[in-house]
Amino acid sequence: MTLEEVVGCNITDKKMENVGQALEELLVAAQRQSCLTVGVYESAKLMNVDPDSVVLCVLATDEEDEDDIALQIHFTLIQAFCCDNDINILRVSGLGRLAEVLGEPTTADSNANEPKDMHCILVTSPHVDTLKCQALKEVGTYCQESRGKNQWIPYLTLQER
Repeated sequence: MTLEEVVGCNITDKKMENVGQALEELLVAAQRQSCLTVGVYESAKLMNVDPDSVVLCVLATDEEDEDDIALQIHFTLIQAFCCDNDINILRVSGLGRLAEVLGEPTTADSNANEPKDMHCILVTSPHVDTLKCQALKEVGTYCQESRGKNQWIPYLTLQER
C-alpha cells in the first residue's frame, strides 16, 4: 500500500465514523421530536400519504437478511420511490445498534411482544422547513457526495459501542 492509500483509507474511515455518529444523533433527535417512522409497512404508508415530509430514508440489514427476498423487493421499491421523490437514502448494517440507539428491544419481551421492524426508518420533518440540525446536514452531505461518485445508495456500517 502507498502512503496515499493509507492516508486515504484513514480519512474515509474517519468520515464514515463521523457520518455514523451523525446518523445516530439525528435518529435520537428525530425520535424526541416524534419525527421518526419505524418499519417497512409503516414507512410505505407514510410515503404514500405524505412523501414531501420525508427527509431521510434509512434501510437497515444484517448478514442474515441478505437472503430475504421479500425484504429485498420491499427495499427495491422503497429505493425507487425515494429516488423519484428526491429523498436521501442510506443503507446501513447494524440492526442491533439501531435498536440500541432508539431504545428498542432486539428480542421478544416476557409478554411475547415482538420487537419493532427496524429495517426501514424514515426521518420526517414536522413542517415544510426541514429539521435544523447539524447531524441532518452531515448525513445529507454524505448522501449527496456519494451520488456525485455514482454511488446512488450509500452504505454505512454502524459500530457497536
